[in-house]
Amino acid sequence: WRAPKTLEAALCVQLCVCGSVLLYAVNLQFTQKHRSSTLCSTMYLVSILFASLAITPLVLKMFFPYIWKDAFYLANLVRTLLKFVLRRRRKPLFLVLDRFLEQSVAHADRPFIVFENKTYSYLDTDRRSNKIANALQRHSKLRPGDTVALFMGNEPAFIFTWLALAKLGCPVALLNYNIRSRSLLHCFNCCSAKLLIAAEELQEAVEEVLPSLREQGVCVYLMTKQCDTLGVEGFSDQVEEASDTPLPQALRSDITFKSPALYIYTSGTTGLPKAAVLNQNRLLAALAVLDSTGVIPGDVIYLNLPLYHTAGFLIGFIGSIETGSTIILRRKFSASQFWDECRKYNVTVVQYIGEVLRYLCNTPKRDNDREHNVRLAIGNGVRAEIWREFLNRFGNIYVREFYASTEGNVGLINYTGKIGAIGRVNYLHRKLFPYALIKYDTERDEPIRDSTGLCVEAPKGETGLLVSKITDIAPFVGYANSQQTEKKRLRDVFQKGDLYFNSGDLLKIDQDNFIYFQDRVGDTFRWKGENVATTEVADILTLIDFVQEANVYGVQVPGNEGRIGMAAVTVKVGEQFDGNKTFSHVASYLPAYARPRFIRIQNVVEVTGTFKQMKVRLVEEGFDPASITDPLYILQERKQSYTPMTGQIYSSIVAGIIKL
Repeated sequence: WRAPKTLEAALCVQLCVCGSVLLYAVNLQFTQKHRSSTLCSTMYLVSILFASLAITPLVLKMFFPYIWKDAFYLANLVRTLLKFVLRRRRKPLFLVLDRFLEQSVAHADRPFIVFENKTYSYLDTDRRSNKIANALQRHSKLRPGDTVALFMGNEPAFIFTWLALAKLGCPVALLNYNIRSRSLLHCFNCCSAKLLIAAEELQEAVEEVLPSLREQGVCVYLMTKQCDTLGVEGFSDQVEEASDTPLPQALRSDITFKSPALYIYTSGTTGLPKAAVLNQNRLLAALAVLDSTGVIPGDVIYLNLPLYHTAGFLIGFIGSIETGSTIILRRKFSASQFWDECRKYNVTVVQYIGEVLRYLCNTPKRDNDREHNVRLAIGNGVRAEIWREFLNRFGNIYVREFYASTEGNVGLINYTGKIGAIGRVNYLHRKLFPYALIKYDTERDEPIRDSTGLCVEAPKGETGLLVSKITDIAPFVGYANSQQTEKKRLRDVFQKGDLYFNSGDLLKIDQDNFIYFQDRVGDTFRWKGENVATTEVADILTLIDFVQEANVYGVQVPGNEGRIGMAAVTVKVGEQFDGNKTFSHVASYLPAYARPRFIRIQNVVEVTGTFKQMKVRLVEEGFDPASITDPLYILQERKQSYTPMTGQIYSSIVAGIIKL
C-alpha cells in the first residue's frame, strides 16, 4: 500500500474505506438478527463480492489512472485492424475509391464538399469526377498505371480530378502549388508523370517550365476554357461536354495493393523535395485515421490545410470518405475568419498543425470565443503552452495530437489528452508495430553503437532516435528514388540482419510511458508547418552570381513555433552583397516559408575536419546584431529587398511587434 499522491487518489481511498465500513456495518447488523451460520457465511461472501466490485474500478483508477483509456484504445485498435483485414480480403480488390462509391450510393444527397458557399453532395462529386475521367479518356492518351501530376490549390476541382484519375487507374503526384522553376521541374520529373493538370491561376508557373516539359513530350492541361499558350491545352470545356456515366471497373483490374497510388513530396536533408510513394495498401489504411479518433458521419470537418500535404489529403479528405462526413474546404488558412466560419458552417472537427493553434491564440480576444460547436481538434506539432492557452480560451475541445510521417511505417496518437505528449507506449501497439528509441550522437549525426556493432536503446527519460521495424504489417515503401529509400533504412539495430525505418526524429519517453517530440536530426528544420531542407535553400542561394558559399540553418524566434531560415554566406572576391537582387532571386525560386529571413555575411564558411558545414554555433548566436560582428540583413517584403538588420528591428521582433 502506498500513500495517494493526488487529491483524486485520496478521494478514491476515502470512498473505498467508507464503502468497506458501510458494508461491514450492514452485515454486522444482519448477523445479529439472524444467527444461522450458513446464512451469515453466505452474506459475508455476498458482501465481500459486492464490495470488491464496487471498489475495484476506484482502486484501478487510483493506481493505474489511464487503464480505462488504454483499454478503450486497445479495443479501438483491434476494431480498426479487423476492419482493415476484412477489406483486404474482399474480392474484387477493395480500394479507397470503392469506399467513396459506397458512400455516394448510401448517402447520395449528403453534402460532401462545401466551398465558397457552393455545396457538392456525394453524388455530385461522383458525377463531376466521372465527367473529368471521361474527358481524359477521350482526349488524352492516358492508360491505367500512367502517373499524372496534379498542380492545384485547395478547390473542389482538386478532389474531383483525383477521384477521376483513381477511376482511370492512374497514380497521382501531388505538387506543392508554392514551388516554382527548378523545384517544380524536379518534382514533376522524379515521378515520371505523363501528364500535368494545373489550375488556371498557376498558368504562369507552368509556363516557366514549359520548354522542358515540351522537350519530354509531356501534355499539359489547364483548368480553363481556352489557353493561347502553345503546348498548353484548355480543359474545362472538354470536361463540361463529357458524359457523367460511371467508368468500368475493368480499368482498375491490374491494380494491386502494392501499386503506387500517390506521390507526396517531403523535404529531406539531402536537397530538393523527395517523392514519397504511397501504395494502395497505405491509402486503404489511411481511411481509418478519422474513424479511429471518434469522427462520425454527422461531423462537419473544417479543412484549411493544403491538399497536397499529407495531413490535408490523407486525414482531411481520405478520412472523411470513410466516415461519410462533410468537408468545409478553404483555399488557405485564415486566423481572422477561422471561428466565424466554424460558426457559420456548424463545424464540429478541425485540423491543425502547431502553427495553426498559435495563430488562433494570437488573434484579438472576442466575447464569443467559446461560442462554437467544435468538439475535436486533430493534428500535430503543438507546444504544451499553446495547447493550454488554446483550451483556456476556446473551451473544452478535445485535442488529438498525433505523430506520423508521410513515408514512415509507425504512427503514435495521444488518446489520453495528456498535454504536450504525442502518444503513449502501449503494449499491443508496440508488439504489432515494433519501435524503439535508440541513443543518437548528434555531433556525428549517427546512432551510437556498442562493441558488437548494435544500437543501444535509450532509457526512459532520455532523448533517442525513433526507429521502427520494417515488417509485413509495417512496411516501408520509400521514395521514387531508390537511393533516398536506402538512406532511411537502418540495419543491424538490435540483431544482426534486422531492418528498421530511421524516422530522423528525436523523441523521449517519460516514466509514465508518455512520448514527447524533442527535435529533428540532420539539416531539416520546420517553419510555418513546412519542412525546409537547408541544402536545397543553400543550392538556390549559390546560384546568385556574387555568392560564393551558403550555409543555411534554422534559428528560433521567441513566441514562434519551429525555426525560421537564416543563411551565412560568403561573397566572391571583388563582389558586394546586393539585397535587391538576392530578394528577387529567392522570391523566384523558393516558396515564402523557405526563404531565408536573415542573411549573415561571413569571410569564410566554417567546416569540420570532414568538410561538413558547422551550424551549431551559428544557430546558438541567432540573429541578434548586438552579439554578432558580421554584417546582418533581414528580408523586407514591402521593400522587396534584404536591408541591414538593426537593434531596433531585433527588439521589435522579440517583443512580437514585427511578425515573421
